[in-house]
Parts: sequence; structure tokens; C-alpha cells
Amino acid sequence: MRVIVQRVKKARVEVDQEVKGQIEAGFLLLVGIAKTDQEENIRWMAKKIAHLRVFEDENQKLNLSLLDKKYPVLSVSQFTLYGDTKRGNRPSFTEAASGDEAIRLFELFNDALHQYGIHVESGVFGAYMDVHLVNDGPVTIIIDSDAK
Repeated sequence: MRVIVQRVKKARVEVDQEVKGQIEAGFLLLVGIAKTDQEENIRWMAKKIAHLRVFEDENQKLNLSLLDKKYPVLSVSQFTLYGDTKRGNRPSFTEAASGDEAIRLFELFNDALHQYGIHVESGVFGAYMDVHLVNDGPVTIIIDSDAK
């Protein structure tokens, strides 16, 4: 599992010019599911993101998490995070999970975040989406479950 975490002042996702999910301050999560991912990877990632300390405390130190701030997330499925460009210029997506399994694990991930008390907004799995954001900082972190 690979997630790009962007700290945002606000973010929204639209499908056919209709807003499907939006948040104010919090995280925009671009979520890639690998074909080798198991539920253990999903739970580990949700815990890591819920406790990730990238918000400033009263001393301007990055010491606070989503849980501390009670901030939401906008979770967007992104199979292209598993695009392999080692050979040629056209990415191969053979490492990304298949549609049915990816949907199941993506929903499990969002549910796992919700179990930590985090409000989760989401895009539409598999849809062509327009993602709008105001990056805060910018603070952008890439987390890969292979690194756990």
C-alpha cells in the first residue's frame, strides 16, 4: 500500500463537476493499493496516518496528529501510484490491485480511519476525478507499507 499524504487547508474532489467529497483543514490522501496488499497492511497504514504528527503545536513544532487536531481526511483512490516506468515511457500498472480487491481494501482503509474517530470523505472509486486542494506548508509525505 502506498499513500501520499498532503496536509491541506482545504480539498475537494469532483466527478462530472459534482462535488463528491470535501474537507477544510486536514489530509488529502492519495491511496494506492498493491496486488500483494493484505488487511494487515491496511490497518497498519490507517494507524500510521491517524498518528502522523505533521501539524504544529504551540511552539511551531510538528508534534500534533489528525487525532489531536480532530481533522478530517479526503481519501482518493489512485492506482497510478503503482505505475512502473522502469521499461520505456508508458507506465505499467501490473503491481496495482485488481478492481474488486482494490475497492474492498480501499473501503476497509477508510473504515479503519473512521474507527480512530476520523471523519472520512472520499472520491468515487474508478471514476475520472478532478481533485482540488490548497496545500498547507506544503507538507507532503509518502508512506509505503513495504517500509514498515
